[in-house]
Amino acid sequence: MPEQSNDYRVVVFGAGGVGKSSLVIRFVKGTFLESYIPTIEDTYRQVISCDKSICTLQITDTTGSHQFPAMQRLSISKGHAFILVYSITSRQSLEELKPIFEQICQIKGDVENIPIMLVGNKCDESQNREVEMSDGEAMSKKWKCAFMETSAKTNHNVKELFQELLNLEKRRSVSLQIDGKKSKQRQQAEKLKSKCVLM
Repeated sequence: MPEQSNDYRVVVFGAGGVGKSSLVIRFVKGTFLESYIPTIEDTYRQVISCDKSICTLQITDTTGSHQFPAMQRLSISKGHAFILVYSITSRQSLEELKPIFEQICQIKGDVENIPIMLVGNKCDESQNREVEMSDGEAMSKKWKCAFMETSAKTNHNVKELFQELLNLEKRRSVSLQIDGKKSKQRQQAEKLKSKCVLM
């Protein structure tokens, strides 16, 4: 089956148990699973706007184990954008992203024009925090990529994460908003709502 050129492929990497699948499922389906089921590789699709036409956002949720290096290399070579997830409750999970980032650089060459987002997930578990926000910010500066803390559990910054990632794409215009008119109507409706005052 030939590759569809209008697919925009995002690949999600990270150690096992950091919440990669939870972030993707929260974004695509709006739900959160309490149970942990290890992933080998799953692909989720969402319709988005791309250069004023509709295309498919294809999100590849990869395995957290290191048993499938060939799959990892293939995901990187096919990917247009990357989300590197660690858990704020595990310093080790941040360390495990270093070889993945190096491999992205190796396969993609110049990564300055490639949207990459470093994500500290599980920010709802701040009492068990091992990685400070400033550590994540420092790592993102070093890697010259964007940074955000999220919680798939409380839905904190999940949609924002994917929108911000698409905003980083400079080679074409991609957005979660499919219909610009609709969003303008929504904005007007929200303006009207904000003017209503209960007496």
